[in-house]
Amino acid sequence: MRKKSILVFLVLLVNLVTPAKAQDNVKIGKQNITVKEGRMTPEALWAMGRIGTAEASADGKQVVYQVGYYSVKANKSQQKIAVINADGTGNTTLTTGSKSETDPTWYQGKIAFLCDGQIWTMNADGSDRKQISKTRKDIEGFKFSPDGKKVILLHSIDFNTIIKKNPTDLPKATGRLVTDLMYRHWDHYVESIQHPFIADVTAEGISEGIDMLEGEPFECPMEPFGGMEQLAWSPDSKTVAYTCRKKTGRDYAISTDSDIYIYNIGTRETKNLCKPADYVEPEIDPTKSMKYQKVNAEENLVNNVGYDTNPKFSPDGQYIAWTSMLRNGYEADRNRLCCYNLATGEKKYMTETFDSNVDDFVWSDSKDAMLYFIGVWHATENLYAINWKGELKQMTDSWADFGSIHLMNNGKQLLMERHNYTSPADLYIVTPNFKKPEKTAITQLTFENKHILDQLGTPTVQQRWVKTSDGKQMLTWIILPPNFDENKKYPTLLFCEGGPQSPVSQFWSYRWNFMIMASQGYIVVAPNRRGLPGFGQEWLEEISGDWTGQCMKDYLAAIDDAAQNLPYVDKDRLGAVGASFGGFSVYYLAGHHDKRFKAFIAHDGAFNLESMYTDTEEVFFSNWEYDDAYWNKDQTANATRTYEYSPHKFVDKWDTPILCIHGEKDYRIVYNQGMGAFNAARLRGIPAELLIFPDENHWVLKPQNGILWQRTFFDWLDRWLK
Repeated sequence: MRKKSILVFLVLLVNLVTPAKAQDNVKIGKQNITVKEGRMTPEALWAMGRIGTAEASADGKQVVYQVGYYSVKANKSQQKIAVINADGTGNTTLTTGSKSETDPTWYQGKIAFLCDGQIWTMNADGSDRKQISKTRKDIEGFKFSPDGKKVILLHSIDFNTIIKKNPTDLPKATGRLVTDLMYRHWDHYVESIQHPFIADVTAEGISEGIDMLEGEPFECPMEPFGGMEQLAWSPDSKTVAYTCRKKTGRDYAISTDSDIYIYNIGTRETKNLCKPADYVEPEIDPTKSMKYQKVNAEENLVNNVGYDTNPKFSPDGQYIAWTSMLRNGYEADRNRLCCYNLATGEKKYMTETFDSNVDDFVWSDSKDAMLYFIGVWHATENLYAINWKGELKQMTDSWADFGSIHLMNNGKQLLMERHNYTSPADLYIVTPNFKKPEKTAITQLTFENKHILDQLGTPTVQQRWVKTSDGKQMLTWIILPPNFDENKKYPTLLFCEGGPQSPVSQFWSYRWNFMIMASQGYIVVAPNRRGLPGFGQEWLEEISGDWTGQCMKDYLAAIDDAAQNLPYVDKDRLGAVGASFGGFSVYYLAGHHDKRFKAFIAHDGAFNLESMYTDTEEVFFSNWEYDDAYWNKDQTANATRTYEYSPHKFVDKWDTPILCIHGEKDYRIVYNQGMGAFNAARLRGIPAELLIFPDENHWVLKPQNGILWQRTFFDWLDRWLK
């Protein structure tokens, strides 16, 4: 359950599966797989290369990028570095050995990258490889200063503030003495945290570096998904801006209040750009939603009490911009674009007229003070531009999602990643035209999986606006199988989105993949129900405190519309599937569907909300969504309704086969939720299966587990719907 803007690169997270170790000597590359009958299969899906980070050279003539390949047989991945000319020629894989190479960037005309925890450089043709760092600790990320004389290094350091270090005379003890909250996060116990170090770059190599947060028990970048995008160099190489939530334990668990700091390289002094030096946080009740507390009172919101992340300096160094959420404790608040005048301290929120999220952004040249950003509107992630006058224009209008944005060619063009329901990520060059946005040019640069896609039948994607039970219009995607025959009737799946506030935009997933669902003969109905961004803040916020109200009616409106008005939808062969909040939705619908569905699949879903409240690690999430801890006697009406309508209280009404899936390393929604749902179904005598992964978290990242997931998913659906 995580908002898309925080998870902006989560669609690509699977690219970052722990790579094959050098000693495994597994060399993995592009697979020339043959697809039978033009039908997408799990094996074809896992044979695809997955493009990651990319950057253009200073002259704009070449692009270096990372791509991940997977071996199902070896159950491993390998990350490789490739280069391509900006005109699309000369695409060359530079990684030739069995070790993973990651994080490519241009540095003084060469390509710098990570391998075996150290920084290396090579020429653009892959020659003259040199290791330029030999630090004691592995380097987990890096960013060179504009003048090339210094570099930020990310290192993990020991963290024993929450989990105490065991006595030295008990070296084989496996117990952990926990003293506060946030002792584990997402999929790991918190016994180390990342810190940024400033190191010198000399002819002899890279020094060990100085800890920017020396002596501070805070992480930077922030868990669980932050990376180098949370740090930025000033153009003069004298300061570093960084993102940090300077809290620990219970205070960390209940808060989303992160700030942007400026670190002076020369003086080693730090300044908070979000709050005055004398700011004192109001007292907070950790068992109640902050939406009703003083910390979010109007007079306090000027202190940037929500998520503030991902700073970027303007090219002239006069301003710094970052994404900013208004309220504390609300991870799904609207992500605005904040610009800060470094001379005057004035803040200007650039995107107040854009009633949705800024998911990534970049400055243009300083002459026109233009900012380009990616935002979701009406279930697509497109490119927008805004100038200092506040003129906002949509630059692209594609049924697609742009997933990242980088300047190239001195700001005249943008290097972007794009994907949609029928195409995985590729790199594109976008030439924006602010005066005439309709003339913005989009040119595909890479064709990473063309050799597979050319063999596949392509589903048909349609938009459908559905009338909801309260008389509003809801955008719903309809995905039809390849070689669709309108005279046939097809089994149909209702897709329930997670988040709960993540858009059903044109995402490409290696698990919840609509193309493979359609290729297996299913129609997919994917509604942008209440609670999703891209339709205004009012639509987005209707879900908080009301998980089982209008959003569930929206689900049923979408599937009823399809069953009643699309003659090729077989109303007697309907299924509902989803993960995270989508899994919760499936568990709830199982007790409230009036025999609409013949099969359910829930992955990593919440089943018992009272248990979920104290099981999960990010308490701010439950506080905001439920309003109150379940033991509070003065809880709000929303909280009472939330707990009263928890799915586990309606198992007596379950009557439909259900498949439950969960990962034991999922500390966001703990695996007892999936086991509880399965056990309840079997005790009721309902056909049910449980697919449990001891080594997976909120996702399924290992190749063989991924294949097992897909096969189990379709075996279950085929059994009950075909």
